[in-house]
Amino acid sequence: MQCCLRSQRSQPSNNGFRACPLLAQDDEDIQVMKAGAMLRKVKSRSWKKQRHFRLQDDGQTIWYKSYVVLLLSAVREGHQSEVLQSIAEEFPADLCFTLVFRGRRGNLDLVAESASDAQAWIRGIRKLVQNTESMDAKERLDQWIWDWFQKADKNKDGRMNFKEVRSLLKMMNVDMNEEYALRLFTRADKSESGCLEIEEFVQFYKMLTQREDVWNVFQNYSRDGQMLTLAELEEFLRQEQQKGEESQDHAHELIVRFEPSETAKKQGAMSIDGFQIYLVSSEGDIFDPQRLELHQDMSQPLSHYFICSSHNTYLMEDQLRGQSSQEAYIRALKRGCRCVEVDCWDGPNGEPVVYHGHTFTSKILFRDVITTLGEYAFKVSEFPVVLSLENHCSVEQQRVMAQLMDTILGDTLLRAPLNGLVPQVLPSPLDLKGKILLKVTDEVTDEVSDEDEPKSPSAETLSAEDLGLGDKKSKLSRELSDLVVYCKSVHFYGFEYSCQHSKCYEMSSFSESKARKLAKEKGMEFVQHNSRHLSRVYPSGMRTDSSNYNPQELWNVGCQMVALNVQTAGLEMDLNDGLFHQNGCCGYVLKPDFMRNDSSFDPERPEEREGYKPLRLSIQVISGQQLPKLNQKEGSIVDPLVRVEIYGVSKDQAKQETSYIHNNGFNPLWNETLNFIIHVPELALVRFVVEDYDKASRNDFVGQFTVPFTCIQPGYRHIHLLSKDGTALPLSSLFVNIKISELTTETE
Repeated sequence: MQCCLRSQRSQPSNNGFRACPLLAQDDEDIQVMKAGAMLRKVKSRSWKKQRHFRLQDDGQTIWYKSYVVLLLSAVREGHQSEVLQSIAEEFPADLCFTLVFRGRRGNLDLVAESASDAQAWIRGIRKLVQNTESMDAKERLDQWIWDWFQKADKNKDGRMNFKEVRSLLKMMNVDMNEEYALRLFTRADKSESGCLEIEEFVQFYKMLTQREDVWNVFQNYSRDGQMLTLAELEEFLRQEQQKGEESQDHAHELIVRFEPSETAKKQGAMSIDGFQIYLVSSEGDIFDPQRLELHQDMSQPLSHYFICSSHNTYLMEDQLRGQSSQEAYIRALKRGCRCVEVDCWDGPNGEPVVYHGHTFTSKILFRDVITTLGEYAFKVSEFPVVLSLENHCSVEQQRVMAQLMDTILGDTLLRAPLNGLVPQVLPSPLDLKGKILLKVTDEVTDEVSDEDEPKSPSAETLSAEDLGLGDKKSKLSRELSDLVVYCKSVHFYGFEYSCQHSKCYEMSSFSESKARKLAKEKGMEFVQHNSRHLSRVYPSGMRTDSSNYNPQELWNVGCQMVALNVQTAGLEMDLNDGLFHQNGCCGYVLKPDFMRNDSSFDPERPEEREGYKPLRLSIQVISGQQLPKLNQKEGSIVDPLVRVEIYGVSKDQAKQETSYIHNNGFNPLWNETLNFIIHVPELALVRFVVEDYDKASRNDFVGQFTVPFTCIQPGYRHIHLLSKDGTALPLSSLFVNIKISELTTETE
């Protein structure tokens, strides 16, 4: 995307388009990158190859292999990766740097030929990333137009003939009648040269992208068809966007923020351009921007929150042969995970190692994992991190683990109850800000496979040894066990025993099958249990490909730590990302009141809950914009359809989809309405999925977005789509009209 420095961007033309919204021509670091440099690409100690890297004129692509600045999230300086650490003796730190990408793409480790080259690239990339992240919607659109112009201008003469335009339309995922395309081309060719220069191409683009869907909405409220007066915009906000009493102040604010015409601003009015800019902004997003901020009460006991949790956090890939890496912890923590897992085994030279035992996954040092945790635990969220240790180490190496945590984590490691007293109720995330809490499972309280799950005895038949009161000896070292404060792992002996005997600081882990069985058979009791105690659910050991289970049915019974393989993209991680996208992405989401303080909620019978009020959700899927092209073959264009999926309690599980639009991924128009009944809105997630229809095989995934029902803004909204990897698809969106109403006899 746009990569020049703000203060040095080229001036806008008369129509507001920046003729070259690219690079600061006099920035020394950018010039070094444009000139290119020989850099060593490093994959391992034995794989180090020279490659020529250069920043392209588009300001967003770095060749050797088309690395895109848009996808870069950071650059790390020095030996800040396992690969570069392994060659530290060969190449000094001032030559080394690491490019970190968004999503799940692997990092790129590079070694420059000189320290000055390394610094130029490090500084330059940081400028590009900062500029990309700070662009507004108009600048992103300018950049997008410029990029298409560059792609279409095959002979690089700064002009585009009609043949190049036809090729461009195919690249833009639109199948347009050639006669109509020629008519638009001729209208845009003001110079009558038979070619379009950049300014003329902008006009062609504007004609191509006229939003009839937005224009129709605008016309419904504009009496003169040219402007929305303050009163008309206020009426739109009240009637359609359900803004109520705040509509008048909000209307004035929107004009100030989004209207590009100074004349219209002075008149207190909004043009169609300002109206469209508003609708594609965060204010017009389906996700309520106020819900994105940290807004929930963070002073309640830990058991009252859903907690973003990772399973086998050390893995970058599958749990059979995948790579173990510190980078996996960095990625999980940057995604907002507040519970991470470490599988510890005896290593050589008295140093514990981390890997998936009895498999071919690679091994990393426990010391390095804790160092990474200490550095990254609180960069995204200030609220507590639970370090879940699965201990397979000897007592001797457990002592080493305790000593390493004590030394490396320092004061961030919680070593004793906050007030020095045995707790009667769990502390809150607010109480524990900046603290790392230890949870340890050993061979006595170990997590077992689905097949080996022991039957839970009743409270009446438990022996003293069962209750840990006899001579049964734990293999946990004293040094390690002393660090466990609020997350003491215990076997689960049933809800009756737990209610009568369990302490608030005792928690149990459940295999996915055990948890699902309890949720189905004893949902109300599970909810009550989870109002007092923490529960962790983990994937089946049979998931050797590190696939995930659906977390929703465990959230439905209040399980806090529903641990997923965050390295594995798909529906399950879409739901997890959707739930934890709210509340400042802090990794904690307050459970609904009826899961914290009410004993009557059963997810299988939601209608029996006091205060039960089902809602009707009506979604008019209007249109799509600039959907990505999946197949780059000439003439291949997507046939998009939209499916809306509801995830929540059993009665809320539902899916509906639109028809597909033939050969139009650029501006497909559906105008189809999908209706749902939501019985428990507080637990529901709404997932929008776009697919490329294929009558002969399975539809291909195009993009998705998942939003908690309680975070939805009603009215005319845009949904900005994400890739399968969870990264943004620039300018790809859906335009919808959402209505939410109480379900009455008349509306049923």
